[in-house]
Amino acid sequence: MSALLICSKLMPQGRGLARVLIQRASSITLDWDTRQKSRFDATDSQGRTLGVFLPRGAVVRGGDVLVAEDGSLVRVAAASQAVLRITACAEHGSPFDLTRSAYHLGNRHVPIELQPDHLKIEPDHVLADMLRAMHMTVIEVSESFEPENGAYGDHGAAAHGHGHSHEHGHSHEQAAPAATPPGKRIAIPVRAAPAEPHVHGPGCGHEH
Repeated sequence: MSALLICSKLMPQGRGLARVLIQRASSITLDWDTRQKSRFDATDSQGRTLGVFLPRGAVVRGGDVLVAEDGSLVRVAAASQAVLRITACAEHGSPFDLTRSAYHLGNRHVPIELQPDHLKIEPDHVLADMLRAMHMTVIEVSESFEPENGAYGDHGAAAHGHGHSHEHGHSHEQAAPAATPPGKRIAIPVRAAPAEPHVHGPGCGHEH
């Protein structure tokens, strides 16, 4: 029995690595149920037994690279698995139907993969019936599954390097006016009052 090779470092999408190093790396193919865990065992394409120990809450995505304790790299691929592919009815529906479906699935805390023209969830006949009752097209396919991270989950940003700041640091302090020569008039700009926020509610005149 081969010794367990520990992998405790994750490089999201192999950022910072030369392409040739990623291409030469061994690989593992994992389904979503395994990739959402921070502790699991796997066997790579070279037959090595890996013990993956990542920070709690970490999520492994297809295209990520694990770094083993001996310095070797392991490329992760997302396995194809049974999922429900959800699309708006091309004949009777509209793109808004997809948004409405995502809303109802999100209310049920269902892991969802969001794409511009479809959604994907794990198989669930109750949810499938609900979506079909909403006139959505639901079919079972075998594809990789990459659901959204929670908007407030810190593991998404930490694991994938998305922890960029959205502070723009604009300064609204006005510079001190320069001295004005005697007898010369100056125009003082008047700042317009901020517009009242528009509320989408009853009587706003928009068709929903």
